[in-house]
Amino acid sequence: MQLDAGWFTEVCEEGGSAFSLKIRRKLHEEQSEYQRIEIFETEKFGKLMTIDGFVMLTDFDSFLYHEMMSHPVLFTHPAPERVVIIGGGDCGTLHEVLKHPDVKLVLQVEIDERVTRIAEEYFPESCASNNDPRVEFLFADGIRWMQQAEAGTADVIIVDSTDPIGPAKGLFTEAFYRECHRVLGESGIVVQQSESPLFHMGIIKLLHRAMRIAGFQQTLSLHFPQVSYPAGWWSATMGGKNLDLQRYRERDISARSFPTRYYNLAIHRASMAMPEFFRHELESA
Repeated sequence: MQLDAGWFTEVCEEGGSAFSLKIRRKLHEEQSEYQRIEIFETEKFGKLMTIDGFVMLTDFDSFLYHEMMSHPVLFTHPAPERVVIIGGGDCGTLHEVLKHPDVKLVLQVEIDERVTRIAEEYFPESCASNNDPRVEFLFADGIRWMQQAEAGTADVIIVDSTDPIGPAKGLFTEAFYRECHRVLGESGIVVQQSESPLFHMGIIKLLHRAMRIAGFQQTLSLHFPQVSYPAGWWSATMGGKNLDLQRYRERDISARSFPTRYYNLAIHRASMAMPEFFRHELESA
């Protein structure tokens, strides 16, 4: 991360590129027990949260990520009632999950409480559902929680993590997905944010392999734009337990009772399409 002449710049070394935002001022900075959290006011993207110098979310484009991390997986499960979110400290994914009236319980396990408290102050729209009676917050290590959780107690697990470095590195491993498989009930699904297909194909291939070895019969990556993340093209990867990830509740998507800004039936269908290089890379793995 660099701050120079009023610009915030995140350098992506592996992509040989950088992304910059024009900054008006810094609103907040602190070093939590786990990471450095900063909030900026930008000229065009609204407020920006960074963690250890990496973009986490902006007011401008966070809806893309949050909708695609939540609605596709929930409309793929036949009847999701019990949802676990690992990470997700900014609460935007939580807010989208709670739009589903049939969801009865959401447990969010976030290691750093300060991320959530700061998000509540600076990103109130993302945190608008934090007082929903169906929500339980647990500020703890998600890997350790998954190891101790009771088998068969979740329908959907959403891993809304930072990049696979630091505290999040263990969330991209076969051992973690084995625990997810155990904790999920019949027809359970795990979904993990899985970086950019252009810059991080190696991570995506390892993730598919780890999920398969852990017991998930099917894996499927969803593609969507994300302007403020490296390459501007992001993905989320699902692992399915005893169900076909290519089948989803089309009628329920079309008849959903809540508004979305990006997600709809056509987007769900299109997000599953594999570019030729992506298909080739997965098959070669």
